[in-house]
Amino acid sequence: MKFKNVMKKSNSKLVVAMAMVASTLAVSCNDNGDDNNLIMGDVKLSLFASNNSNGDITVYDVTSSQDISSKTLVTSSTAADGVYYDSESESVFQASRSGNSLEGFVNINSILGGTSISVGVTGSSDMMSPREVAVNGNLYVVADNADVDGDMNTPDGTLYIYEMTNGSFTLRNTVVTDFKLWGITFNGNDLYAVVDATNELAVFSNFLSNTTNTSISASKRIAIEGIVRTHGITYDVGSDVLVMTDIAMASNGQDDGGFHIIKDFSNKLNATENGGMISLANQTRVAGSNTMMGNPVDVAYDADSEIVYIAEAGNGGGRILAFNNIGSGGNISPMFNSDLMAASSVYLAKE
Repeated sequence: MKFKNVMKKSNSKLVVAMAMVASTLAVSCNDNGDDNNLIMGDVKLSLFASNNSNGDITVYDVTSSQDISSKTLVTSSTAADGVYYDSESESVFQASRSGNSLEGFVNINSILGGTSISVGVTGSSDMMSPREVAVNGNLYVVADNADVDGDMNTPDGTLYIYEMTNGSFTLRNTVVTDFKLWGITFNGNDLYAVVDATNELAVFSNFLSNTTNTSISASKRIAIEGIVRTHGITYDVGSDVLVMTDIAMASNGQDDGGFHIIKDFSNKLNATENGGMISLANQTRVAGSNTMMGNPVDVAYDADSEIVYIAEAGNGGGRILAFNNIGSGGNISPMFNSDLMAASSVYLAKE
């Protein structure tokens, strides 16, 4: 909280009293021996999760890592992927895989768990196999991993760009890529995309300048050493941290997955030439049997508490996992583990 006071005259007792009040109201942390379990005053943290089991949206209140609660919003979709929350309108959006469209649900904060919610923001059914969603202003980009040319030997994918206006989504244009897609995230106007079935990251500079239907190649493609096959990606501009997941062998959905944390990412990206690699020595890897990750398909990151949230699609049928104390990486256990069948996407919102 910020206080602005204009006082020409004051006595010392009043100053002391006001200082004590400000101290009480300021952002605080709960130190219980774990320096990653933070409670931020007046900041609510919510983790939104979609799934491919029933298409419902699960909302986790993760404001306190010691007291996480959840509620489920029942949708008409039967399978869904990329999820996003807009705090101004209290609306949650997801890519419906059963409807092949974007759908939005408005004013959801006061809705009780278990309630069936109706679509408030509609979109046309244009896609074939929608996955992740990335948002820039009123433009919503959806990565679709369906084969484009009918030849499975030539990897490709489609990025659908929708404009949201007046309570509906309008397809602005499509961009065809020369690699298979899955996770995407924005850094300003640049779009980062995982190259599915590889350990590579693709960068599309000034992506939204592509305003008509077109086919393009990435501005840069680099490999991330240590990853076998990546799916999930997130980037935090404030801390300049990129996190990517590794599902490893798709046939093993139980214990061979992980995630990589790359700090000072912008400098490392700029220092890596097109076709080059960021070495494992310049990353932190979390993986191993204790992590309960076999098929981590999406990721969210809280830079303030340095907590990584994972949508795990394989282990135990599906889970939402959270990891703290990630600084040294390794085979660490999650601090939070909640069953969610066929978990597909996560998004962290701060209000």
